[in-house]
Amino acid sequence: MPVQMPQQAVNAPYMPAQRGMPHPNDAALRRSRKPTDKNIPDGIEDVVIGEGVDQYKSLRDLEKRLDAATVRKRLDIQDSISKTVKKYRTMRIWITNTVESQSWQSAGSNPGSGRYNVRIEGRLLDDHSDPTVPEDEEESGDAAGDDAMDQDKDDEDAKKADSKKQPQRFSHFFKNITIDFDKPANAIPDEVKPVTWSKPQLSPNATSSPPSAEFDSIQFSRASQENLNVTIGLVRDETPERYKLSKELAEVLDVEEETRSGIVLGIWDYIRAMELQEDEEKRQVRCDHRLRSIFGREQMFFPQIPEMIGPHTSPMEPIKLPYTIRVDEDFHKDPTPTIYDIQVAVEDPLRQKMMALTQNPQYTSGLRQIASLDDQVALIVQALTHSRARHSFYTALSKDPATFLKRWVNSQRRDLETILGDAAAAGGNGNGNEFRRGGADSAWDTPVAREAVRYLLAKPEASGAR
Repeated sequence: MPVQMPQQAVNAPYMPAQRGMPHPNDAALRRSRKPTDKNIPDGIEDVVIGEGVDQYKSLRDLEKRLDAATVRKRLDIQDSISKTVKKYRTMRIWITNTVESQSWQSAGSNPGSGRYNVRIEGRLLDDHSDPTVPEDEEESGDAAGDDAMDQDKDDEDAKKADSKKQPQRFSHFFKNITIDFDKPANAIPDEVKPVTWSKPQLSPNATSSPPSAEFDSIQFSRASQENLNVTIGLVRDETPERYKLSKELAEVLDVEEETRSGIVLGIWDYIRAMELQEDEEKRQVRCDHRLRSIFGREQMFFPQIPEMIGPHTSPMEPIKLPYTIRVDEDFHKDPTPTIYDIQVAVEDPLRQKMMALTQNPQYTSGLRQIASLDDQVALIVQALTHSRARHSFYTALSKDPATFLKRWVNSQRRDLETILGDAAAAGGNGNGNEFRRGGADSAWDTPVAREAVRYLLAKPEASGAR
């Protein structure tokens, strides 16, 4: 017995809606029938009163120039964005430590219970803030001459407001932070165990970093009653990543650190400057003594360069900052922080403005409005074309009605005979000399005649007669 396959039930209210949905080809057919020509047809200026046609043509020329300039500027902006130009700013890092329960702080403290607390804080110099200066001193220092420095304060407030809009915190510039201890002979393993922090990986759908990845300072505390030497390692977090170049590659590019795209562009500029391309095959490159020291060959194809620069690049070494954790009494009578200035890569602020221009929703809505106006103009031009055709028809009819109607009727009859392939149906007798003659060059040996025969055989009465 055959097994009947189960059929999925279709919701009854959904069937009429599905039946009324337009076919996908209908939209394409409507688009193909939509008029697109916005040029005024020839001869309109002879029948239109005024200078409207000339003004419309001048506006069309202006529109073309504006469109060309807009497209060129957008391409320039997109090209600038793709280059990802980086700028470098100075970040100041303060390293300080405090102590508690040391033997010199309290006579009744337990031996070996002393601890220290280390704080590492980094900020860009443009923040105009120094964590080592108390807030009271800053306020007292600013109290003098308030009237003369109101404008400066307003500028600083504006800069601070801008920095709050787009904060770039200390952890933003690094993906790993490690504190390595120098291990003395009598050190306890737990007291000199390295301290590490790694930036958490963002999920593909995440819109912002987690709170653990955004901070301005990092702290750690341990037990110790002796001074300790540590090395703070900072691994940069840059996109795109920079690499350290070999001596041979650095000699060609004249830089010691560069991204992969920058390396390829630099080699390409060097090849063009030294005219090392072959005349017939531009992708073929002749290697001079500098390129031979990098690639080890006399000739090579340019598309092979990105693969062959790998041995000449290495990851950037982390930034290493030495520091001594002081727990003695002499130092903490007047503690001073250890300060380092390092260079960090930041995004060009102009790039963010250009990104805002390319992603502006008003631009998309403006394009839709312009497209709607273009459709209306095309419809008006189509109406003018039809009006011009009617005007020409009636003008020729008014000059010589008899000759015009005779010529027009003959033209319509020939068109009808060609379409139907039946001279009798169009009012003719079909007994002309051109229809009597047969052979290879006759009227019957033409694509029109073959199409007419197929049309005639496809009629219901013809199929019934067969």
